[in-house]
Amino acid sequence: MSFVVFADGSANLPKSCLEGITMLPCTYYVDGVQKEYEGDVDSFDVHHYYDALRSGAKITTSLLNTHLFMEHFRPVLEAGQDAIYIAMSSGISGTYQAAVNAKQELEEEYPDRYIHIVDSHGCGFGSGLLAIRGAELSKLGTPVRQAGAMLDADVPHMCQYFTVDDLNYLKRGGRISGAAALVGSVLGIKPILRGDETGHIVSCGKVRGNKKAYAELADYFDKRALDKTARIGIAHADNREGTDYLLGLLRERGFTGECLELYYEPVTGAHVGPGTVALFFYGTEK
Repeated sequence: MSFVVFADGSANLPKSCLEGITMLPCTYYVDGVQKEYEGDVDSFDVHHYYDALRSGAKITTSLLNTHLFMEHFRPVLEAGQDAIYIAMSSGISGTYQAAVNAKQELEEEYPDRYIHIVDSHGCGFGSGLLAIRGAELSKLGTPVRQAGAMLDADVPHMCQYFTVDDLNYLKRGGRISGAAALVGSVLGIKPILRGDETGHIVSCGKVRGNKKAYAELADYFDKRALDKTARIGIAHADNREGTDYLLGLLRERGFTGECLELYYEPVTGAHVGPGTVALFFYGTEK
């Protein structure tokens, strides 16, 4: 490896994709009880977690702080290596800035070393796909500064479209405005959301019914996918039926590549809520 790649639990990575990636733990609270998620999306009880959300459990999350980044970055620099961290969007979390603060302190302490922080302008498997790409570049021996520039150039092409059952989860977490949440208050109306060019969650449409919502996601893929043979991801919050239906639509639209079907991990899942289905792919534009 030419450098060490870091990601955190919000990258929604399954165990099969963790090779070459060092995961940072995320903390969340269920009815005030602290939990720690180490970053393997296959390692938690999905149904129990989302049933708790449906039953009204209060789940809160906290950002990764500068101390945690320094604690994990420092041993890498001491060993004479450089690092790249794929951060969740600066538009929805202070975690990116905490990582930048750690980078600045540590690069003063280790002037011969380099840390690159990628603002993914997204979350969930959108960040995860960038982390996988980073690990591939490291394995190839790509110099860290060149790899960082390549990942930054990928960010505007990382498409992240999703639909939720209840916008109030995003509203409570401060991810969208109260006015935007009103879109979801009409029975049967399904919002179509995306991560925009500045890393914020915005509405890009609304339809009536789940199947029409999944068709909208598939249409965005059809219009914007750079390569219909490339790996994509579908993440869902305990909604296997919706995931299978969306994948069928993508196949009808010419998708022939590998699709990673993932459960939303607990940290991001707390903000999108049960029933969410999200599509992640490289596109011509966001």
